[in-house]
Amino acid sequence: MAMLESPAVAGELLITDDVIAELAGYAALECYGVVGMARPSMSDSFTKMLPAHRLRRGVVVHSDSDGVIIDMYVIIEDGVNLAAVSRNLADTVRYVLEYYAQLDVLDVCIHVQDIHLKPRR
Repeated sequence: MAMLESPAVAGELLITDDVIAELAGYAALECYGVVGMARPSMSDSFTKMLPAHRLRRGVVVHSDSDGVIIDMYVIIEDGVNLAAVSRNLADTVRYVLEYYAQLDVLDVCIHVQDIHLKPRR
């Protein structure tokens, strides 16, 4: 059976920064060790975990003609290797954006805003 190539579609596909942030936020919650997204601003003396329907607020997207840079503000589970979780998160978000949205991802910057402590017994 021969594989037929589909013809190129004329025009442009524009993806808003909100959609990019939403994709990145959902990818983050699939990563081991990430328990939630946090607000990008640390002006408060505490970090508030954002509910799942507000995932994009923990993601800042910088886009230009060369590609996108993603800043992610996350809360990590206590007891995990921060470097390994951050590296896995950055790789996962990069993959999701490159595969599903066909974006050129220049960088994914992970900002660990807080550690989620497990309740002590």
